[in-house]
Amino acid sequence: MESIITYFETIPSSHRSLILVGGLTFFWLLEGGLPLFNFTYKKWRHALPNFFFTVTTIVINFALAFLLLGAADWVKVNEFGIINWLPTLPLWLYVLLGILLLDFFGAYLAHFVEHKVKPLWMVHLVHHTDHNVDTTTANRHHPLESLIRFLFTLLGVFVVGTPIALVMLYQALSLVFSQFTHANIKMPKGLDKLLSYVIVSPDMHKTHHHYRLPYTDSNFGNIFSIWDRMFGTYLYLDREKLKYGVDVFPDEIKNSNIKDLLKQPFQNYEKSTLSADVEK
Repeated sequence: MESIITYFETIPSSHRSLILVGGLTFFWLLEGGLPLFNFTYKKWRHALPNFFFTVTTIVINFALAFLLLGAADWVKVNEFGIINWLPTLPLWLYVLLGILLLDFFGAYLAHFVEHKVKPLWMVHLVHHTDHNVDTTTANRHHPLESLIRFLFTLLGVFVVGTPIALVMLYQALSLVFSQFTHANIKMPKGLDKLLSYVIVSPDMHKTHHHYRLPYTDSNFGNIFSIWDRMFGTYLYLDREKLKYGVDVFPDEIKNSNIKDLLKQPFQNYEKSTLSADVEK
C-alpha cells in the first residue's frame, strides 16, 4: 500500500494519460465483443463530440491543477479535514476512507446538486443527451460542468483532508470506473446486481441514463453504490427497458453536434416527464 501511495504522490502526467487512453481502448474493444445494445451508429462519428469534451475536461483540470495541489498540501501540513481528525488509522483504512469520502463530495454530491438546481442541470444536460451511451460518454461534459466538478473535488479535498496521493489515486479510479459503467457491455445480470451492492455497476449507472424521470434522478454514484443506497436515490430498471437521452430534448442531430452541445446549457429549461412505473 505504501508503494502505491508513493507512486500516486508523484504520478507523471504521461502515466495519467496512459490510464485514460488505455481504459478507453480496453472498453472500446470490449464493447465490440460483448455489446449490451447493437447500436446502428457509426462508432467513430458518435465518439467525436465525446472526445472533444474529453479534451476540454483535460485542459480545464490541467489549468487548475495548481489549486488542487495547493489544497492537498495545505490540509496535510495543517492536519485539516475528517481523516486527519480521526485517531491514527491503519494505512489501508486511511486510504479507503479517504477515497470513499472524496467519492461522496467530489462525485455523488456534485452529481446530485447538478440534477436538483435548474441552471446546473442545463449544464449537465450535455452528458445526458447522448442517445448511444458507450465508454466515450464517460467524459462527455460541457466545459462549465468540468469547472463545477473541479470545484466540488476541491471542496472534498478540504473537507476530507486528502493528501495529493489520495486525490490522484481517486481520480484514476474515478476515470476507469466511469469508462466501465458507461461502456456498452453486457454482463450477466446476476453478477451486475451483485456488484451493485458495493460499487456502481454498468446496469446501475445506465438506469441513470434512461430518458425519463424518476430514473434520470437516481443512481448518482460514481465508484461506490453506498451513497445511493444510504440516501434513497437508488432505483433499478431492467436493461431491456432502457432508452437513452432526455425526453424533452429529443433532437439526436443537435445532440450530436459540438456547436449545439456547447449552446445546450443556455436553452430554455424544460422539466422531464415522469415514467409510469418505478421498480425498486
